[in-house]
Amino acid sequence: MTILCVRFQLPPTREADLPRLLGMLEEFTPVVQALPPDGALADLRGAERYFGRGAVELASVIRVRSLALYGVDCVIGAGPGPMLARVALRDAVPGVTCAVPEGQEAIAEFLADKPVAALPGVGAATARTLGDYGLDTLGRVAAAPLSTLQRLIGAKAGRELHEKANGVDRGRVVPNAVSRSLATERPFDRDELDPDRHRRALLSAAEDIGARLRALEKVCRTLTLTVRYADRSATTRSRTLTEPTAHSPDLTRAAYGMYEALGLQRARVRAIALRAEGLDPADQASHQLTFDPVDEKIRRIEEVADRARVKFGPRAVMPGGLAGLAA
Repeated sequence: MTILCVRFQLPPTREADLPRLLGMLEEFTPVVQALPPDGALADLRGAERYFGRGAVELASVIRVRSLALYGVDCVIGAGPGPMLARVALRDAVPGVTCAVPEGQEAIAEFLADKPVAALPGVGAATARTLGDYGLDTLGRVAAAPLSTLQRLIGAKAGRELHEKANGVDRGRVVPNAVSRSLATERPFDRDELDPDRHRRALLSAAEDIGARLRALEKVCRTLTLTVRYADRSATTRSRTLTEPTAHSPDLTRAAYGMYEALGLQRARVRAIALRAEGLDPADQASHQLTFDPVDEKIRRIEEVADRARVKFGPRAVMPGGLAGLAA
């Protein structure tokens, strides 16, 4: 095993800590690829030789250091390649690294009973198409003729899926830098059915994200909404903004749009979280002029409100829709 796939158990409010955790991984190997918001791939081929330990042993050390230095637990999958390590991560639990067995036959057996969606890059639509033809596990996909897969999902995709289902992992770890992100979560005191309260939570979260971005003199390119339900499941949606922004009304409109697109019907919501991603310096971002006096007035009011919050506290100024909302 030479590749680790690590998922740090970061709460939404600490997702901006990912760069520091990646730095900890880089103490073992310089070949680290960020998988925001909470994961990474690490190629330990050089580290195994340097430390005289296998990847699974090094995974235990990484987990201990993560807990000791940052108070963050993690789950880890290990495999001979990035794809297999990511598949192994699905079966990993804190404290026990899940490692893909060695040998082509053992790898095929490891993959055989797993659902097609366990492969990275296989979405729900592809999984449904294959499932309609009885190809619902990787073992069945591996045994299917290549020509059948290519007719169902296309020549290139069919070939790649056939290779992956047979344990052929051609991927590699590509070192990259992670963009910082800002996240905030609004939990409810009880499972909440009221869409109006959902929208108030979204408004509060968007205002918070906007104020923090402006304080850091940053803008974000992408906004991600996560809705957590009473049964512990969650739905996540992301939207690339028309232009990078830290303007709270723009963030609020994007958050409302993603929420409305979910079409929730009497959903029991436990918490709502927003995350701003793809942060860039505000002075390097372009802004499309609207020549709308109302928009300019709102932006000037926003600047005044930010100064008031710095002086008197974060709740000194807030939208009227949040009046009476608990801190």
